[in-house]
Amino acid sequence: GVFRAAVADRLIASDPTVGVVLPRKRKAEAAMSIPTSADVAKVLRAAEPERRPKSRPGFTAYVALCAFAGLRRGEALGVQVGDIDFLGRTLRVTRQLQRAKSADIAAGKNLVEAAGGITVVIRPPKYESERTVYLPDEVVTILAEHVRVHTPDSGPSRWLFDECGQPWHENLVDYRWRSTRTDAGVTYKLHELRHYFASGLIAAGCDVVTVQRAMGHASATTTLNTYAHLWPTGEDKTRAAAAGMAAEVLATHLPRMEGEQASDLRK
Repeated sequence: GVFRAAVADRLIASDPTVGVVLPRKRKAEAAMSIPTSADVAKVLRAAEPERRPKSRPGFTAYVALCAFAGLRRGEALGVQVGDIDFLGRTLRVTRQLQRAKSADIAAGKNLVEAAGGITVVIRPPKYESERTVYLPDEVVTILAEHVRVHTPDSGPSRWLFDECGQPWHENLVDYRWRSTRTDAGVTYKLHELRHYFASGLIAAGCDVVTVQRAMGHASATTTLNTYAHLWPTGEDKTRAAAAGMAAEVLATHLPRMEGEQASDLRK
């Protein structure tokens, strides 16, 4: 596109990209890896090893938010205690934390010192995806226990994942995830817990708009481009409907007709 514009503006005589064959884009179903429930159970159990309880304190709750609420890495880092409505069983996603770049530091806005003296910047969620996530009871229980153990005296503005009042940062999470993954004996990436969450919603029968809102996608088109292959196809629906009808017919016991009874008597 840049070269075509340059030709149109007469900055260059010809487009050197003409005839260049672009690499084939992998289909979503080929590029995507979705952990199984057994794989997720392994990392959840390995998140805080009993023999090394101080190695990854509080990481169980972090993994749970990624797997069962579909939060992105930075969004989970940006959760504050007050974002959780324990009675309403909801989580409000309104911010994310990212490691500050030189331009962020020069601007000097929304900067926070994270654990280990790392500077992070507070940003809105990706693609302006502020949203309310509806939490299952099991995750509410995990978060409540996390607050009780790690932030018992915290106010609503306290970071959910912190060390001495300073929030975690991306490098810390990446290190703990690699250690957890090694202990659990799995190889998938942290972001693939988000795919696991989306696939579970689709398998449960959620429509496109519901999944879009839960995932914080900018549009339903993004959701379909990413996960369309997970929804049942027309063939699947037709086969399932026919199977239901066949099962109902074959399970129906009708009274025997007069001709059938007479035939039985002659035999």
